Amino acid sequence: MSEAGPQVPVVLLLAGVALLPLVLVMVTSYAKVAVVLHILRGALGPAQVPPALVITGLALVLTAFIMAPTGLAAYQAARPELTGGAGASPLSREGLGSVFKAAAAARGPVEGFLRKNTARAELELFQQLARRGGSGGAAAPTLSDDHLLVLVPAFVVGQLKAAFLIGFLLFIPFIIVDLVVGNVLLSLGMHMLNPGTVALPFKLLLFVLADGWSLLTRGLVLSYA
Repeated sequence: MSEAGPQVPVVLLLAGVALLPLVLVMVTSYAKVAVVLHILRGALGPAQVPPALVITGLALVLTAFIMAPTGLAAYQAARPELTGGAGASPLSREGLGSVFKAAAAARGPVEGFLRKNTARAELELFQQLARRGGSGGAAAPTLSDDHLLVLVPAFVVGQLKAAFLIGFLLFIPFIIVDLVVGNVLLSLGMHMLNPGTVALPFKLLLFVLADGWSLLTRGLVLSYA
């Protein structure tokens, strides 16, 4: 039993590290940015340009840029707890307690970011779902709109809704190019040519002439301003 005690902080620390990617997706702007960029990649055509690695990297960079003020505020809030436990090992109970206190202190700025970018309709939806989630005839506890069990799923659903709306607007001009190229090839009797391949250069030219990358990144960043 004495050997099991020191293993508990190690297990908790490893579990926290394993959950970091999930936290990145759920409580930051990454989900919205990544979905919009992947929709843009699909709208350009079958050539899959730009590569998936570039899209993921750009989504991470934009997420870091958008989340920088929130991250700085969270660090400033958690800094006293981290400084107070600087002498303790992170694998010890004291060090792990300092990490938990720092996470609790950093929760305020993160919750503020989530509330600012979550619509009221999504918050009310998950509050209603939480009230109806009781089992065995027991009444479910009433959760406020700033509770993480309500705030996080409402934020994610709102981000996906906004990303799909932006993706719909992105698809329209590319679909028009596809229709025009397809009709021209059909009228010329060039049935052997792939309309998607012929339309790709025109899509790229249209996107570059419209300064699409600057407009898209500007719109994504300012949507969180």
